[in-house]
Amino acid sequence: MGYIKGEERAQTILLPESIDDYVHEDNPVRVIDAFVEQLDMKELAFQRATSPTFGRPPYNPKDLLKLYLYGYLNRIRSSRRLEQEAARNLEVIWLLQKLKPDFKTIADFRKDNKQALKKVFRQFVHLCDEWGLFGKELVAIDGTKIRACNSKKNNYSAKKLDRNIRYIDEKIETYMKELETTDNEEARDRKPSTQEIQQRIQELRNRKEIYQAHQETIEKTGCSEVSTTDPDARLMSNNNNTVDVGYNVQTTVDAKHKLVADFKVTSQANDLGELDNMALRAQVVLGKKELEVVADKGYYKVDDLKKCVENHITPYVAKQTYSNGTGDKDFYPDKFHYDAEKNVYICPTGIELHFAKKRTRKEKGVIGYEYRNYAACSCCPLKERCTRSAKGRSIFRHVDQDFLDTINLQTEKNKDKYRLRQMIIEHVFGTLKRGWGAYYFLTKRKRSVTGELSLSFLTYNLRRAISILGTKEIIAKLSG
Repeated sequence: MGYIKGEERAQTILLPESIDDYVHEDNPVRVIDAFVEQLDMKELAFQRATSPTFGRPPYNPKDLLKLYLYGYLNRIRSSRRLEQEAARNLEVIWLLQKLKPDFKTIADFRKDNKQALKKVFRQFVHLCDEWGLFGKELVAIDGTKIRACNSKKNNYSAKKLDRNIRYIDEKIETYMKELETTDNEEARDRKPSTQEIQQRIQELRNRKEIYQAHQETIEKTGCSEVSTTDPDARLMSNNNNTVDVGYNVQTTVDAKHKLVADFKVTSQANDLGELDNMALRAQVVLGKKELEVVADKGYYKVDDLKKCVENHITPYVAKQTYSNGTGDKDFYPDKFHYDAEKNVYICPTGIELHFAKKRTRKEKGVIGYEYRNYAACSCCPLKERCTRSAKGRSIFRHVDQDFLDTINLQTEKNKDKYRLRQMIIEHVFGTLKRGWGAYYFLTKRKRSVTGELSLSFLTYNLRRAISILGTKEIIAKLSG
């Protein structure tokens, strides 16, 4: 019995098949085509949205946007790879109507339309809102670290610069000693000549000047580090205990269908100070005054929590757990209970710690109160498990601890909602970084990175909408 055979390559077809026949009705490229066609490129401020009167006609920005959306939807972000796909991929040939832009044109489109790409993301979020895909009740906020186009070798902190300059000084001193040696001493191994040593010394001095220039930049700007390839990127630690130069991407995801409602690229290594900002932005994007927000303990900051409550936002944030000096969990600060009537803290052994003094800061005034009982600690048999201090244990109570206790109780009562946090937002990060390979940026500087990330989140929302509504329904809605 024979095999299934294809058609003869040299066979002439009298009636050529249409390219449209190779793209079935449920293909996602039809959604890309329908979505981009209904965009107003002038309103979105795309470059070359209006065809010039003179000169060589440019590519329509709609066609290049379609190409990028298709690429990001299929793990193709490189402009050179997209150029290849335009010549060999039937779906791209259908999408671009046989256009074949070169890689430089493709790369320049992303570079020249940073702000416009973010507006396209916003417009699709608005469309999803009109289609009822946002629940507008519960959102999750979290940050993820994405590697920048800057190696650790080209990132310098003040400590690293001091270490490098000290090494160069030692190396120059070594070479200077070699120059002082006499030529009478001959060795079997060849030593570098005087000219070679002077050349190496000059190279070291040039490198030292570069490092000193970086030191001046740090002193003038007050920043903690300098990145030479991407000046906006900073050194950050990841969850897998590695350190990379990158960005912290703050993201807001709606709980109903796990659609990305908003995002922001920051150079801050931690998430403190971003909860109120992202939550207030979510109110504007979703058009909802009252909102519930879940976030991990990295966002646990009293000022941010207060702003959320003042603006009708209910936060569910895990509290910070601090350790003591010994690392014994039985004597962590949360094991000390506060008695409001007596204004004392009761330690795990039943000893009362009394109010001792106020703690203040110049810019904030009173920030909290200190409780201690050194007399009781001195004769406590469990002192070595509780503290390393020779005097005894002290407990700090924040000036707004009553408010924080209310937030903690509120989070504890709504554990079922808080447990949804990982399901809501980690799914997005996993899809982008693991599924689509977007764990590093191709562009440099914060504005360009924001434009690149707009394409990633837009295609993510596009894929989710196709899975929820289906290709035909989305096309019908876009046509209507």
